[in-house]
Amino acid sequence: MANTGDQLLERISALANPHRLRIVAALSTNGRTYISQLARELGMSRPLMHLHLRKLEEAGLVKSRLELSEDGKALHYFEVADFRIDLTPPAIARAVRTLASPTGKSDP
Repeated sequence: MANTGDQLLERISALANPHRLRIVAALSTNGRTYISQLARELGMSRPLMHLHLRKLEEAGLVKSRLELSEDGKALHYFEVADFRIDLTPPAIARAVRTLASPTGKSDP
């Protein structure tokens, strides 16, 4: 998958946090799991876990699905999305040409 400059910035920004790197690693190793289990596993509060997962999902690095358990409980499952980040100098040069603005931030 080709990364536009804006996608590249969003993905790098999402991964530029040790908690989010740990989340991606845990999901990659353990597969699909629900938010409460992941929060317990990584020793993080559910609200903080949710904040990090939302950032990763917005960047296209994880995906989620809400499912009902047999007892009717809503479980929010997350798994790693199939992604690749190409950080070679030529890939970065191509990505820069597609930025929405010279600063990498969308113009108002």
